[in-house]
This record gives sequence, C-alpha cells and structure tokens, in this order.
Amino acid sequence: MPTLRPLAAGLLLTAALLVFGRPESGLAEATGDPLRLTNGLYVDPSSDAAAYVRRHPEDTALASKIAAQPSARWVGAWSGDVQADVTAYTSAAAKEGKLPVLVTDNLPGRQCGIGGGAASDAAYRAWISAVSAGIGTRPAVVVLEPDALARLDCYPASEWDGRIAMLKYAVGVLAGKNPNTWTYLDAGNVTSGDAKEIARRLRLADVGKVRGFAVNTANYFTTDQSVARGNEILTALGGGAHYVIDTARNGNGSDGSSCNPPARKLGTQPAVATAPVDLNLWLRTPGESDGPCGLTPTLPTRAFSPLLAHHLITGT
Repeated sequence: MPTLRPLAAGLLLTAALLVFGRPESGLAEATGDPLRLTNGLYVDPSSDAAAYVRRHPEDTALASKIAAQPSARWVGAWSGDVQADVTAYTSAAAKEGKLPVLVTDNLPGRQCGIGGGAASDAAYRAWISAVSAGIGTRPAVVVLEPDALARLDCYPASEWDGRIAMLKYAVGVLAGKNPNTWTYLDAGNVTSGDAKEIARRLRLADVGKVRGFAVNTANYFTTDQSVARGNEILTALGGGAHYVIDTARNGNGSDGSSCNPPARKLGTQPAVATAPVDLNLWLRTPGESDGPCGLTPTLPTRAFSPLLAHHLITGT
C-alpha cells in the first residue's frame, strides 16, 4: 500500500476527528464527540416551561430565564412509545444542529422503591434498547438512571448484582450502538456516601465504556461543591473519565432538602465547562416539581409550576 502524503494523512485525520471525536486517554474512549457535530445545546420548544410561556407571553422573566434555556428531556414509563419519542426529540435537535440531553429514569422500582419503572429486568433491557434505537447515530447526551448507584443501599444486598447488571447492559447498548452519544452514569451528589464506594459501583457498571458520570442530578448543591465531589470520584476511579454537573437550581446551594425547598436559585446556565467537567447542564428543568412536597405539597414529580419557577428566578 502506498504511503499517504503528509497533507492527505492530515486531512484524513481531521475528518476522522470531526466524525468520531479526539481519542482520550484512560477510561472513556468508546464514544465519539457530539460537541464537534453540533452547535450548542438544544432548547426544547415542547417543554412544559415553553408551553406555559406560550399561554402567558407576558411572563417575560420566565420566558427568558427558563423557557429559553436548554434543559434535559426525562424519559421513563410515562413516555409511551419511547423509541418514537426519543427519535422525534433527537431528530428535532439534529435539524437545528443542536445537542439534545436525555435522562433515563426507568429501572424497576426506580430509586429506593418509589414505584414505577419497568416491570422486570427483561422489560428494562428492551426499553433501554428502544431508547438507544431512538437516538441512533444522531448526537446526544444521556444521563443514566439518577440515584440508581448512589441509593443502591435501599435494596437488599441480594438485588444489587441484578440492578448493576441492568445498568451495565444499558452502558453496553449505548456504547455499542450510539457512536455520537456521550453517556454518563449518575453518581449521586455530595451527600451520597464514600466517593471510593461510588467509584467502585461505577466501575462495576462499566463506566469505562462510556464518557463518565453525572453529579448533583435534580439537586441543589453548589457547583464548587459538585466539582469537589466529582474530582474526588474521579481520583478514586484513577482518572480518565469526565463528568457533568446539574446546575439548574444550585445558585443558592442546598438547605439540606431536595424536595422543592424555598430560597433556592437558578444556577449557571447550561454550557460547555472546563475539563474534567464536560458540561454544566440543567437536568431538572427549573420549575418542575421534585414531588408533592415543600413549596408545592400537592404537585406531582416533573409537573411544571410557575410558582416554583419564579422562586428560583428571584432566589426567595
């Protein structure tokens, strides 16, 4: 085979990097780089916040500070035909050249047995395969199963291997089928126990096959606290991975409650961050309820409330 001339070789390398991303050393080497294939994060025009603004165009503060910002789409048992839902979402983002963010929340029993989720291990495997099929080769970010590893202790030890096996399966599917997706296993928050134990669980779930892990999902701890926690987990992993932080509602930090507490505030807008943090993301859209508690004692999880939204805008 003839030797490539330097210019031709350079062009081929550049093209490969644009498609597949620059190889990283260490743990996360299996996926491409969706940031190179897109121009900013996707703002979902069908979000509940956007729908509220269409009904109330006079609410300019909510429109600009929340509805106009990119936030994640959560998918679970409520999503119906999840493959069709994810296909529509990622296709709409791709048409705009933007990067969509998805959070999966469908392990059987979900977190600490709160109910819902897939009916069985087999049902979950089929479901996460449908999520993967919905993404295909389009660029995406996926955060897998908030608190599934951090709150594993809620389940009998006899169930741990099975639950980790489902996460490991999800990692394998997304790593193998979605070359332009960055996948992050959820790693809890600053109160989620020993960082070395979280790192051990991440390794058991094959974090090395994907981009890395997520911290502070749907919580309120400051970015500085979350960076310190993420770096602690990263050190325990031996480096090589990357992580993302949920900054949606952490502007005033946490008061110890994770369920619609008062006097919290919007955090840093979603954007590319400084390594080893890949992205600051709004994983829980500001204004969406954590459940029937706190400021909205009757509002179900993920339901949008302008009351909650304005408390976060004003920080009161």
